[in-house]
Amino acid sequence: MRFTFLGTSAGTPTRRRNVTGLALSCDESRDWYLVDCGEATQHQLLASPYSLAKLRAIFITHVHGDHCYGLPGLIASANMSGRTAPLTICAPDGIEQFIRAAFLYTDISELRFPLEFVRSDATEFHFEDAQVAVTATALSHRVPCFAYRFEERPPRHLLEEKLDTRAVPRGPLWNQLQRGEDVTLDDGRVVPASEMTADAWPPRSIIVGGDNDRPELLEDAMRRSQVLVHEATFSEDVLAKVGPKYMHSTAAMVAKSAARSELPNLLLTHFSQRYRLGDGDHVEHSIEDLRREAQQHYTGTLFMAKDLETYQILRDGKVVPLTG
Repeated sequence: MRFTFLGTSAGTPTRRRNVTGLALSCDESRDWYLVDCGEATQHQLLASPYSLAKLRAIFITHVHGDHCYGLPGLIASANMSGRTAPLTICAPDGIEQFIRAAFLYTDISELRFPLEFVRSDATEFHFEDAQVAVTATALSHRVPCFAYRFEERPPRHLLEEKLDTRAVPRGPLWNQLQRGEDVTLDDGRVVPASEMTADAWPPRSIIVGGDNDRPELLEDAMRRSQVLVHEATFSEDVLAKVGPKYMHSTAAMVAKSAARSELPNLLLTHFSQRYRLGDGDHVEHSIEDLRREAQQHYTGTLFMAKDLETYQILRDGKVVPLTG
């Protein structure tokens, strides 16, 4: 699995960081998924390999503008570029109304492709296609907000010894089982595909969180995942000054929860614009301050996200940055 940060700034963009967006794909697949779509996300995509024609689904964590203001423009651009495939948008209440109002008042009366809205704030929410299965966890923020857990669906391989034991003849029946289809033998026995196949490798999973001042809400999901992408808007000293009213996490808060969950890989993002990429005497607040704060509590693999950086989750669960 691969993911690229399209924006890492909280609230407003900076000279070097856009607001929130993350693209996710399954290794070499050209199909991909978008989590959040802050303003100028489509411009960031121009510097990436992701095509709007291959976008499978969009997942919006909440209705705040730095996470969704880019949606109308991105959809309109996909329309003008000739997209015809349906596009699923999974989001809490308010996002569908926002998009439809934007189109109504900007004279976009007809799309060449259908938009399929799915309420991610519904208790039964679940998205699944041939590549991933996605669930949502409610977070703690000023508006309803969610984290999305993506679990890949690896290809299945046949368990040949079991097939021979069950006397399933080689040929078309094996192909059916490989595709996940149960088969019925000549003697009437039903052979379930689930018993005759296994994942080619353990499924990889990643949690992409929205804004949240209670990282502990994700600890159960973290115990079942290899990676967490989570906001670290403030450091502890800045939070003490601004107070809890914005309902954001500090680097320390996230790191403590990740450590308790024994999470192997943590990527922090959504940094307040007060934090600069540099780390020197002339910089009052640096992203390196957030890194050092997290490292006081978390000993796993830690990354501080940067715009347009891409990472890969290897099949052993290790996360590595990709260059070039």
